[in-house]
Formats: sequence, structure tokens, C-alpha cells
Amino acid sequence: MHLDHPETPPQRFTYGTAAPRTGAPPAAAGSATRRALRVGLGGPVGSGKTATVAALCRLLREELSLAVVTNDIYTREDAEFLLREAVLPPERITAVQTGACPHTAIRDDISANVEAAEELEAAVGPLDVILVESGGDNLTATFSRGLADAQVFVIDVAGGDDIPRKGGPGVTMADLLVVNKTDLAPYVGSDLARMARDARAQRGEKPVVFTSLAREGGVRPVADWLRTRVAAWRAA
Repeated sequence: MHLDHPETPPQRFTYGTAAPRTGAPPAAAGSATRRALRVGLGGPVGSGKTATVAALCRLLREELSLAVVTNDIYTREDAEFLLREAVLPPERITAVQTGACPHTAIRDDISANVEAAEELEAAVGPLDVILVESGGDNLTATFSRGLADAQVFVIDVAGGDDIPRKGGPGVTMADLLVVNKTDLAPYVGSDLARMARDARAQRGEKPVVFTSLAREGGVRPVADWLRTRVAAWRAA
């Protein structure tokens, strides 16, 4: 369900995922240009996914052409937060109501999210990046490669410094692991050095960044990673 049609019932799903994309970035439907890079952001409830999206939009909106698709089960809470914060023009933010567990719409049946991304690109494109934010989920949440070209998984120190050690597909498979709310570590007894070691043990050479969005420029490590992915996407 999109923001401009609140009376429409939630999207019904026709199960099955799109085929994985390989090779050069494909063209958007009906367009002669290559489509935007789609970056999925997942993570547990309260880890700071929406705040990370907002901070990325504020930092990069003058540099990149951005749009956002949010996912919530029954509400449009995350999209409404982004609209209130005016991180992007309203026409660049849309919401999907999954009506089921968040991972359903990002992994099992991606049709509503793919449709939302394609509608954004058709309406306000060409775009450089579409950020697809999952609803809060657990450590097993991953995005279908038919939906997201790259995946970010956000955890936070208040959730426990054992999360990287516990692993799970979200922690181990994401293209970028973000350990957020580092400013809270002294207050919740989290050992950041141990989290870094455990993350390296689980992820090998895959990147891990530590962020505190409460501090100026706190999202910069994520923005730097995103710039690198956009450059690679354009050069593909």
C-alpha cells in the first residue's frame, strides 16, 4: 500500500521471487537508461534502520538522486517519520505494508517492493539509489537478490555485544554490517572491541562499520561505502 492511497487494502502477495540479476545493471521498465542501484537495509527492531536511512538522505541528497521504500507490517510509521523529517521530497518516499512478517516481502515474495521501486523510478527517475528499508526483523533476515543489489544489516550495541558472535544470515551475509549506537556502549556494558573481533570472525573480509548517529557525521562510514557501491554499479 502506497502513501497516496491510504484507502487501498494491503498488497496481496503472489508467492515467488524474481530471478537473480547478473552482469550489467539492467534497464528500468520502459526506459533507455539503466535502473537505480537498490540497497536493502535490514536489522532488528530499534537498531536504527530508519535513522540510518534519514541520515544517509540528508548527507547524500545533494550528491546522488535518491528514493526510499519503507516496509511495515500494518502501518506507514517509518515512511511518515521520513516525511516529517523532510529528508527527501515526498514523491521520493513510498511505503509498503507487508501484512505479514517483514522478511516475507523482502525475501519470500518481493513483488510489492519491486513494484514500489519501479513506480518510484518511473515517477521521479532517473535515480542513482533506491533504499529499501525492511521492517524490524531478526538475525535471519536477508533480502532476495531479485530485490536488492546490495544489503546492509544494522544492529546496535544496546541489543547486546554478543550479537556479532551469534551470527545468523543477516550478520554473516550482508554486504555491510553496521554496529550502531556506539555512544551507548558505556551505559549498557557493551565491549566494542569484542564486537569488532567477533564480527571479523563471522564475516571475514566483509566490511563492518561502527556508527553513532547522535554525533555529527556519524553516518559517514555508511555513506562512504554507499558511494563506492554506486561507483561500481555505474562502471559495471
